[in-house]
Amino acid sequence: MDKNKQKTLRRTRRKTGIRKRVYGTAESPRLSIFRSSKHVYAQVIDDATGTTLAAASSVADKLEKGGNIEAAVAVGKSIAQKAKSAGVDTVAFDRNGFRFHGRVKALADAAREGGLKF
Repeated sequence: MDKNKQKTLRRTRRKTGIRKRVYGTAESPRLSIFRSSKHVYAQVIDDATGTTLAAASSVADKLEKGGNIEAAVAVGKSIAQKAKSAGVDTVAFDRNGFRFHGRVKALADAAREGGLKF
């Protein structure tokens, strides 16, 4: 098995373990993040109804360099603002199998600064 496939498989296993514990409700939806090498994405999801309440990404915000920490901070602030306008104050953070480090941490801290509680 090549290295990239093995890396993806390990992340998928971590993701499954996280999703067993983290579930988004109407009162506290799930803030799910995804990072690729070029961009960062975030969604606020109500798992009970299966709907996305708010979404933000470095692609939608048209950031020139979407794969760095500055872009993650911008996406974190943007998702916090959109979630607040949708009436969401508290979320359950889903790091989606990624380590809480670097861009993931920067996005989470910016969302907290924007007023989200988790």
